Amino acid sequence: MDDAAWMQRAIDLATANVAQGGGPFGALVVKNGHIVATGTNRVTAGLDPTAHAEIQAIRQACQALESFALEGCTLYSSCEPCPMCLAAAHWARLERIVFAADRFDAAAANFDDALLYDELTRPLTARRTPIHHLPLPTARTPFEAWQALATKTPY
Repeated sequence: MDDAAWMQRAIDLATANVAQGGGPFGALVVKNGHIVATGTNRVTAGLDPTAHAEIQAIRQACQALESFALEGCTLYSSCEPCPMCLAAAHWARLERIVFAADRFDAAAANFDDALLYDELTRPLTARRTPIHHLPLPTARTPFEAWQALATKTPY
């Protein structure tokens, strides 16, 4: 299958998810021409603000491949990934991301991530949700413990 065929599968997942009470988003992770995992938006159905389609698909793919790294995989998303999903895709080391609708299409349907994109460009003191940096003397202790751990799995 080519990108358009995989993308259509993601769009079909999103459309079917609407009928099942979920949001209009679908995603799939593909490796070597095979679907590893799929995901649909279950934010309101599962009362979980992180249950975006891309996050669901990434979580399932990692479990299926028994790895936190999805090298060699492509994420197909029915819509441009939001900042959270984009960050997760990068942390998962996906090889590629392909999407259909963009953030402006989503905004037209009242799924507007502009606030998040804007927030990321602001200094901490100017963000909508107050964020305070409290650097206690022990703040680096967890990192020191991590660096000293001989059995750690770097990621």
